[in-house]
Amino acid sequence: MTFYRGLMENQSKLRRYRRIIEQLGRLFIKTGDPIARMASAAALLHFKLEHFFWCGFYRLHDGDLTVGPYQGPLACPILARNQGVCWAGINRRQTIIVPDVHQFPGHIACDPRSKSEIVVPVPDRSDNIVAVLDVDSNRKKAFDETDARELAVIAALIYLDDSEKVKE
Repeated sequence: MTFYRGLMENQSKLRRYRRIIEQLGRLFIKTGDPIARMASAAALLHFKLEHFFWCGFYRLHDGDLTVGPYQGPLACPILARNQGVCWAGINRRQTIIVPDVHQFPGHIACDPRSKSEIVVPVPDRSDNIVAVLDVDSNRKKAFDETDARELAVIAALIYLDDSEKVKE
């Protein structure tokens, strides 16, 4: 029964992500500004997904990861270089899922209530990583491959030109 319940919850989460992506696509047509797109994505994701405790972006700015648009409790304004989950996502150029942030070496605790985290690199139009989409949950093991896959689609939309299509 637990497997069936988990499968149903995952399908529900996938449908919710697909609606969010569709809504963001309609919003993003109205502006090509990546900061405005980040703000809209953070707000919509935080509001629509109950397992998101903090949701936002850290942008590479003059070699630092600086907080960008976000929703949730106060964030660290600048993350220590090459430490933590966000920098791991930048340096590895891949999505990082952390089931328990207290087990991640060098984790940066901006809020002690954070228990798990997912970080998704945000590429610009030249495929350079210029930011990360960072999501924290106040529950352990809150993120899975569905979150990783769908958040990667959203991250790709931030700098996507209106004439381009998302690779799913």
